Amino acid sequence: MDLKLAGKTVIVTGSGSNIGRGIALAFGREGSNLIIADISEAQASRVADEVKALGSKALAVKTDVTDRASVTRMVDTAVKSFGKIDVLVNNVGWTRDLLFMEKTVEEWEKEVKLNFWSMVYCTRAVLEHFIAQKSGAVVSIGSDAGRMGEYREAVYGAMKGGVIALTKALARETGRFGVRLNVVCPGMTLPASQEHVSAESMWSKEGGAGSWIINDPELIERIKKGYPLRRIGRPEDVANAVAFLASDAASFITGQTLSVSGGYTMM
Repeated sequence: MDLKLAGKTVIVTGSGSNIGRGIALAFGREGSNLIIADISEAQASRVADEVKALGSKALAVKTDVTDRASVTRMVDTAVKSFGKIDVLVNNVGWTRDLLFMEKTVEEWEKEVKLNFWSMVYCTRAVLEHFIAQKSGAVVSIGSDAGRMGEYREAVYGAMKGGVIALTKALARETGRFGVRLNVVCPGMTLPASQEHVSAESMWSKEGGAGSWIINDPELIERIKKGYPLRRIGRPEDVANAVAFLASDAASFITGQTLSVSGGYTMM
């Protein structure tokens, strides 16, 4: 299927690592112009180089998605560099699996900022462009934790549930302007290599919030058994769904939530 994404300008937040990197490369293969927005400038530059090697244009922009001014500068850079924005992928996310009562207030606040406020800031920043041009697609990365209330992911799940609810509300508000918003909920998705994550990533072996999983092969094997398809997700699994929902092939799809989680949830 030709997704007709060539020449489209796509912003992917957190695209220096893991799922975000996979999404950026998927759009790069389609011939899109990429804004690699990441807190790690070095990792963003590496992914931008990978996109360029595919024959597409890419620009690394250091971005703190929890800072509205930083987000605004990133969006302005995208418009100045490529003339317009066609797609926003809200990919940034973070959690550390721990019981609600065992987490610190600082961890709760980090989960709220990275998983929810980042989506609010980035979506608000592009919507005025989308409404003015009467077209645009937002695909936000949610989580099945936001659909079911996952054990040891209370605040994270609440924020991802907020992403889903906000997506539906905005889809109703902006549909008349030709703007579409959808959510993709991955299951556990691990990087193929530590070269594909920055030090700031939750999947970094050097103390990332998910390092206890990465460093335990036996645990990974046990986790696989919880999925009907008996494997853990790959970045490209999520990336393919995101590219479809962002494309004109999904032009009559808005306000929807799609789980790409190997059957972990079925709803």
